[in-house]
Amino acid sequence: MKKSWLLIGGIVGLLIVAVLLVNSASKDQPQPEATRTTAASQSTPAHNNTPNAQSIPAFFQVPPSKASLAPTLEPEKFTGPTREAYRAVRQIPVTIAQLPCYCHCDKGYGHKSLYSCFEDDHAAHCATCVNEALLALKLEKEQKLTPAQIRETIVAQFSQ
Repeated sequence: MKKSWLLIGGIVGLLIVAVLLVNSASKDQPQPEATRTTAASQSTPAHNNTPNAQSIPAFFQVPPSKASLAPTLEPEKFTGPTREAYRAVRQIPVTIAQLPCYCHCDKGYGHKSLYSCFEDDHAAHCATCVNEALLALKLEKEQKLTPAQIRETIVAQFSQ
């Protein structure tokens, strides 16, 4: 009887090892192109993996719907440039979501884009967040730039 239990335990152990090996092998393989395209179309934050772009924080490459974005804090809770930045985010939320935040809060706080900084009071304590939002509004309203062009300007100005 004891040998039967040992045999069953050994078989179960081998099955567990086999399942773990199969799962780890499938995770190591690159995703097919169709899977990557589907992920991008679902408005997931981008993390650039090219050598020059590794320092670019997270942002949405595909514009998220306005309805999918969480609400931001009321601008009236703040004063000065901070208030103006919170207003800017409310005026152009989809553009702001397509911008990286160079305080690198994507690593420290898990933010998905510059928009995330304004969902709470993080931006109220960060000049980088405020300055990026104000610049984005200015570029969109005055120079009629697209979100991608604004992102290029933000990256050029804040990545140094």
